[in-house]
Amino acid sequence: MMRPLITSFFLLLLTSLYAKEIQLCKSCKVKTLSEAVSSASPHDIIRVKKGIYPTVGVEITKPLSLIGEEGAVLDAEGGAEIITIHSDSVEISGLTLRNVATSYIKDWAAISTDRVKYCKIQNNKIENSFFGVYFRKSSNCEISNNVIIGEAVKEMSSGNAIQLWYCDSMLIENNIVRKHRDGIYFEFVKNSIIRDNYSEGNVRYGLHFMFSDRNRYLANTFENNGSGVAVMYGKEIEMDNNTFINNWGPASFGLLLKEITDGKITSNKFKKNTTGIFGEGASRMIIKNNRFESNGWAMKVLSSCVDNVVSDNDFVSNSFSVFTNSPRNYNEFKRNYWSEYNGYDLDHDGFGDIPHRPVSLFTYIVEQCEPTLLLMRSNFIGLLELAEKAAPSLTPENLVDKQPRMKPLW
Repeated sequence: MMRPLITSFFLLLLTSLYAKEIQLCKSCKVKTLSEAVSSASPHDIIRVKKGIYPTVGVEITKPLSLIGEEGAVLDAEGGAEIITIHSDSVEISGLTLRNVATSYIKDWAAISTDRVKYCKIQNNKIENSFFGVYFRKSSNCEISNNVIIGEAVKEMSSGNAIQLWYCDSMLIENNIVRKHRDGIYFEFVKNSIIRDNYSEGNVRYGLHFMFSDRNRYLANTFENNGSGVAVMYGKEIEMDNNTFINNWGPASFGLLLKEITDGKITSNKFKKNTTGIFGEGASRMIIKNNRFESNGWAMKVLSSCVDNVVSDNDFVSNSFSVFTNSPRNYNEFKRNYWSEYNGYDLDHDGFGDIPHRPVSLFTYIVEQCEPTLLLMRSNFIGLLELAEKAAPSLTPENLVDKQPRMKPLW
């Protein structure tokens, strides 16, 4: 059993002994990245010294490490893609890459890959690039500790900071992404971890993924995007300990769940979003231990959402806690804290003695006629709400939390 491990160790040792380092600088023998890549042998290190190097269309077809020293810049000067990787085991680190042109025909990126494994893109800065990093049909790769800042103004003329297409077992960690169409975009991506990223000020979504299963999204922040996160057509996703904040707009939300099943939304914070969670076609989701604070609507749960469990969450100072367009409820709400709850706890078990109905009549009125928001918290609306609670006619009678918490969990 030890022989394959020993063989691999000696192969790695021999590779490192024979690998050479190529210096790239203005006064060096090798003055362009294309020359450096062409002259390198597999597993060599190309060290880019301080300076600005006009670079476009470099294709890497062998395992290499491309390491930039402080001040090393690859500038496309308004041209096409800078680096395309076609080999496994390529590392790109410490570089500034910038000025990749917008194209309406091709998805040009500062760095892209095609069918590779075990590549690392880390500690780089990408500025004013159509797409930042674009991985296609790749697996077991890492994109970490990069700062990717675009200049997007309109959705149709901008690309995404990090895009993955048909990828598996990827790690996207500790990146800062700003001012692109989407901060992070996944399509047909599975078994991946997206952790500790900060996505802010993007035109459309902070994170957008479609047809992507069994991924984990951990401790990310999505702030002040056109909308926070759109989760579409997937299953078995986990979103834990993320922050969705200040995602405002006429059709904006912190998190959209569309045709998504068997996922877990736990320990997240939704603060100051137009809508915290918008659910359409979401089923068998566990939504637990989250905090919804100061949102317009904490949750909008449409009639197509079924068999979801919303439990042990805090709903604090939201304009509306829950809205649904269905006269019936097919989901379970239990043991949540509702700041608007006016009940009592005579047995001191921490739960209210009377149930709480989180859907208010006024939400229905506002959905039909938005200008009625001017009447919020008026005495007239208060009287309507009292009448509706006494004899529900429009709000779903069975959407009720039978054990509302008296104190918040957070």
